[in-house]
This record gives sequence, structure tokens and C-alpha cells, in this order.
Amino acid sequence: MAKATLSISSKNYSSWSLRGWLLAKFAGLDFKELPVSPDDADARKEILLLSPSILVPCLTHDGIKVWDTLAIAEYLSEVKPKSGLLPADRAARAHCRAVCGEMHSGFSSLRSALPMNLKRHFPKHKVWARAIGDIERITTIWRECLATYGGPYLFGKRSMADAMYAPVVTRFLTYDVAVDKRSIAYGEVIMKMPEMIEWVAAAKREPEEIDELDMEF
Repeated sequence: MAKATLSISSKNYSSWSLRGWLLAKFAGLDFKELPVSPDDADARKEILLLSPSILVPCLTHDGIKVWDTLAIAEYLSEVKPKSGLLPADRAARAHCRAVCGEMHSGFSSLRSALPMNLKRHFPKHKVWARAIGDIERITTIWRECLATYGGPYLFGKRSMADAMYAPVVTRFLTYDVAVDKRSIAYGEVIMKMPEMIEWVAAAKREPEEIDELDMEF
């Protein structure tokens, strides 16, 4: 039996749930999903960006409870040190932590302008001007990492950074965001991962819809 559980909210809308789930998968952790309904008040606040304290996902492992996606990433790196969630090289580890931290605490304009919605596609969507700077910074991070570590993932092999930025890849596809060729290629690598294929398929089977996020802005 699984020694761990991971509470997650909507697979269609919750970018933080996707990050936590990918981290657990990348770590090779045996865990059971504990779905939290989007009708749950706290889950809804998380999805709609109405709460500064994000308590979903939440990992429980060997009696230890860890919430906050970045804390989950660091915890899994400790208990699964051979998983590669953090690069082996000290400088690369520092770089990985920095770009993960930037994703964790920043890009609020992109989050609000392009909420995750795996069921929908908005061709030629007009991106709000305030989100453009976030998009440019994210694609700069991608290009620099891919150039430095040789790809196909941000730090060569899959790491916590790829889990942190995977939801952004889906946002770019949902809202038809134009990015450079290197970023497009990276996005294709992410979307072809078996874990992403599994997650997207499950998201599209979800019956729930959140009206605030199921419309064109």
C-alpha cells in the first residue's frame, strides 16, 4: 500500500496541483491521490487566485505533512535523493532553486491573465499587456537553461524546474501564445511526457466546470 497521499484539486484548472503531482511522479513516490472538490471553499480560492496561502496540494508521507509546492519539492528531493529533482552539480542546483523560486513567487500577471484550463483553446487570444513581461521572462529562463544544460529539459534531465514550469506550457497552448522556436520545442517535450499525457486525459474527463475560468477574457 502507498505510504503517501497527495491532496489535489481540479486537474483541469489547478496548476499547483499539477506541479505537486508531477514532483511526486518524478520522484518515483508511491502515493494515493486524494481529490478535493473544486466546490470546496479553500480549493476554489486556490484555483481562482483568491488566497495568498496555497494549501493544495498537500503531501502526507510517513506521517509527515507538507504543503506548499516548493516545500514539497525540497522534501521529495531529500527523501528521494537519487530521483534527480535537483541537479547533482552545486551551481546547477542553485540555478534550479532560483528559477523554481521565481516561478513559485512571481508571474502573478500571467497567472491572472492566463488561468490554466486544459479543456479549452482560445485561438489568437489577445494577451493582456501586463502579462507580456512575464511571458518574456519565462521564455528567457527556458532559453538560458536549455542553452546552458543542453536540454531537452531545463537542466538536461528532468528536475523540479520542469514540474514547476509545466503548467505554463499548457497555458501557452490554451491561449495560443506566440513564443520562440526553442520554447515551442521545450513545450513539446513537456507535453509528450507520459505523466502529462495521463494528467491531461484525466483533466478532460472531469465533469466540473468553473464559470469564472471557462470563458474568454
